[in-house]
Amino acid sequence: MAVRFLSVTRRYPVDLCRLTPSASTRSIIGLFSTAAEQHSAGDDCHGDDGDDDPSHSVTHVRMLEMRARKLEQQVDNLTERYKRAVADSDDVRKRTQKFVKDAKIFGIQSFCRDLVEVADLLEKSADVEKREGTQQLTKYMAHIQGRLQEVFTKHGLQKMTPVGAAYDPYQHEVVCHIPAEAVEPGSIAVVKQDGYMLHGRTIRHALVGIAVKTQEH
Repeated sequence: MAVRFLSVTRRYPVDLCRLTPSASTRSIIGLFSTAAEQHSAGDDCHGDDGDDDPSHSVTHVRMLEMRARKLEQQVDNLTERYKRAVADSDDVRKRTQKFVKDAKIFGIQSFCRDLVEVADLLEKSADVEKREGTQQLTKYMAHIQGRLQEVFTKHGLQKMTPVGAAYDPYQHEVVCHIPAEAVEPGSIAVVKQDGYMLHGRTIRHALVGIAVKTQEH
């Protein structure tokens, strides 16, 4: 029994029995392959359309806006913290300046209190001379001198005693030359004005006379 397929125009009948098995198989495989390619192409087009989905774009924009707002908040927080740090630093600087200023003004407060006590003793010296005479006044003045040196020592103020010592330009200032007798030539023979040191630093040079050799005739 012969099976016939008619074409669209029904003009060319085809007898499948006359086709070899290999040829018919190749024709069917070709038809399936073509249909698969068309279906795949259709899927690819559908995937491209998904990328252009408006809802996906809106979601992406909203995520970017949320991230931008979060970054703005972080910037605002950091800016506020920076302003507070600058204000605190300025307050510390002002307090430090005031502390240094007060230290300069009132740093000698204790020294001044001790000197006031010595001043009180000096004011009483006139009464001592009137009541007890010159001899007692001399003893009283020696007491005042000793008390004054105690105040100096308490506050690190020391009077130089350079007689007989070598000349030191950082502590002494030469004002005269004296023939060497009781001291070695080149050493300090006499002090014209006392020098003072505060905690080891010279605050007033001692005015001294240097011993020199006398010329022998």
